[in-house]
Amino acid sequence: MRALGVIPARYASTRFPGKPLALIAGKPMIEWVYGAAKKCTDLDHVVVATDDARIADAVRQFGGEAVMTRDDHVSGFDRIVEVASKFSGFTHYVNVQGDEPLLPAANISGAVALFREHGEDCHIATTAVPFSNEADEANENMVKVVLAHDARALYFSRSRIPFYRKDVRASLPALKHQGLYAYSREALLKLAKLPVAALEEAESLEQLRFLYNGFNIFVHIAREDSPGVDVPEDIKRVEQILQHAV
Repeated sequence: MRALGVIPARYASTRFPGKPLALIAGKPMIEWVYGAAKKCTDLDHVVVATDDARIADAVRQFGGEAVMTRDDHVSGFDRIVEVASKFSGFTHYVNVQGDEPLLPAANISGAVALFREHGEDCHIATTAVPFSNEADEANENMVKVVLAHDARALYFSRSRIPFYRKDVRASLPALKHQGLYAYSREALLKLAKLPVAALEEAESLEQLRFLYNGFNIFVHIAREDSPGVDVPEDIKRVEQILQHAV
């Protein structure tokens, strides 16, 4: 098993243009993410996939590896597929979100371990964490996932799932889906050919295309959440976490 960590990074963001280069405690965010991925011993190699020379230059300046990709990709998944065509010597590809500078290496390892545990039955691996409060659970921007007994995803939704007709949260906590994805090479190349599914359009969740077409997604329950940076105001929150960690 050889796993490639891929960090998709684009400059043109509607809510936060130039986000990968935003400074967090004096370093560009992409450097924090790259450093977090490099700490994971289950990744054999890490690259940043970008369509912008400014990001590629910044990555090379701190000693990282950047690969240029097309600028017409609709999603990070499409960028991963292009990278897989350039780096064919890997059996698995891990999509590391470029806006999670504090991503624990253990979360990546937990996802990769699912391929060893479930073998060929595991086509895609991802992570989730129990919700810490009901306000987040009700937030449609925070995706929920419910699992089968073997940690296989049954469904993802922006709605609250499961619906607690009876309060069994102690034994069945609501789970927040995190953005980390890992794919076997075989599954990735098949997924790239699938048309958009109606379920995916309804919820605006790409992973529903995979479930709809019969692909297994196994989910690692992580111990730590990873705060994302969506808007400039989130930078201060991440810096405060870093200060308290010192």
